[in-house]
Amino acid sequence: MEANTHLSEPERLRRQKLTDLLAMGINPYPAEQYPVNFLSAQIKAEFPENKEDEKWKEVCVAGRIMSVRDMGKAAFVVIQDDSGRSQLYVRRDDICPGEDKSLYDVVFKKLLDIGDIIGVKGYVFTTKTGETSIHSTELQILSKALRPLPIVKEKEGETFDAVTDPEFRYRQRYADLIVNPQVKDTFMKRTLMIKTIRDFLNNHGALEVDTPVLQNIPGGAAAKPFITHHNALDVPFYLRIANELYLKRLIVGGFDWVYEFSRNFRNEGMDRTHNPEFTILEFYVAYKDYYWMMDFTEKMLETTAIALHGTTEVPCGDKTLNFKAPFKRISIFDAIKENTGIDVSEMNEDELREVCKKLHIQVEASMGKGKLIDELFSEKCEGTFIQPTFIIDYPVEMSPLTKKHRSKEGLVERFELMVNGKEIANAYSELNDPIDQRERFEEQVKLMERGDDEAMFIDHDFLRALEYGMPPTAGIGIGIDRLCMLMTNEVSIQDVLFFPQMRPEKNGSEKEEEVAGPNS
Repeated sequence: MEANTHLSEPERLRRQKLTDLLAMGINPYPAEQYPVNFLSAQIKAEFPENKEDEKWKEVCVAGRIMSVRDMGKAAFVVIQDDSGRSQLYVRRDDICPGEDKSLYDVVFKKLLDIGDIIGVKGYVFTTKTGETSIHSTELQILSKALRPLPIVKEKEGETFDAVTDPEFRYRQRYADLIVNPQVKDTFMKRTLMIKTIRDFLNNHGALEVDTPVLQNIPGGAAAKPFITHHNALDVPFYLRIANELYLKRLIVGGFDWVYEFSRNFRNEGMDRTHNPEFTILEFYVAYKDYYWMMDFTEKMLETTAIALHGTTEVPCGDKTLNFKAPFKRISIFDAIKENTGIDVSEMNEDELREVCKKLHIQVEASMGKGKLIDELFSEKCEGTFIQPTFIIDYPVEMSPLTKKHRSKEGLVERFELMVNGKEIANAYSELNDPIDQRERFEEQVKLMERGDDEAMFIDHDFLRALEYGMPPTAGIGIGIDRLCMLMTNEVSIQDVLFFPQMRPEKNGSEKEEEVAGPNS
């Protein structure tokens, strides 16, 4: 079956125009570079203040055609480049000064479409309505678009816009970025956010490192891994669920402060705050503890908020989050008691199950004491913490990689940072006792045998590293995607990922109008 069988009428028409251009000897996809010397934002910002500068007499711009207002022998054209949009004034006699007017009459008026990419040379002027524009003297097609951009359509009296449909936007992010240029701002802020954090860490003496994505033991977190196979070694490997244990190996090796922006993978559910592939920042600092880590984290996030917004106050839906340090601190047991009226600090596993039953929280037989407490907190407490809050001092059963609390029996020195009802960061005074660590791993194996597919494996090489001696260390993992959601006022993790995971399309040859439909 030929590839064009499923083409829509606009797609077939554009392919015919491509054929016509080639027949005229015009290459719609030229190989040579185009000498762009200005972006639209630069022209709009600089020209009004300095109109007499000679540089405005010879400008060369390029971009995608977004609209055309035809006036017969002239037209106003809006093109979009990386920085924004420019208005062009295209007049027949200017781009076709000789007898041959085919470049305007045929190519420009009949064979170019919305979405095509063109290059234009000319000079900058101000229209009668006061708009900075480019009077075009040369025009060249740089890329013929064979698929029309999604536009507002009407069907049975209902108007809908394809570019507001999440299915379309996330699956065809390239088209989303073209027709929704404001989306680009979210990703520009994401880049600035990461740069700010990286600079903050570097300026405090941290060293950025890389650790393996393919691991023979999926350690460092309680999560279900993706499994693959290493053909050369003929053994199973796992996509990393965390980079924690490798970064700690570097602390053992003598680096006092290491960090990594790590792409991690967890074979779990998908929702507005979870994507199977995600970015996390982890860093580990020798001779520090979780109290120091709380102080450092709140200052880093305060600096990040100011870099993005000019203030510590960040809009979030109908709320305003304030990242001004210091943040509130409360123990997990106090948080549960505050929200349920029940003190679970001295309860055993059976008693915790009864509490969950009483509060209508569904739990599984494989869940141990730590998981039950985690369910209690998740269901009854997590969503209540809107402003940045450190939840501290977790039960030892919940934290197999964390040092036991220096003064509170049965607890560990751990905190989670909650913002807008979601966990943003998880941090410890790291466990550096190899004997204690081995016992914790063995407890995880028992949970795995009970059916807990998120329990940790025993990493014997990591235990061996600890036996060489790891200094007292503070460590943290910060969810970059969730933090970006907060800093950019987005409600879904898919809105801060260029290409979020999605189900395969039911039919790869779906027609444009089907993809663009309101219920697609």
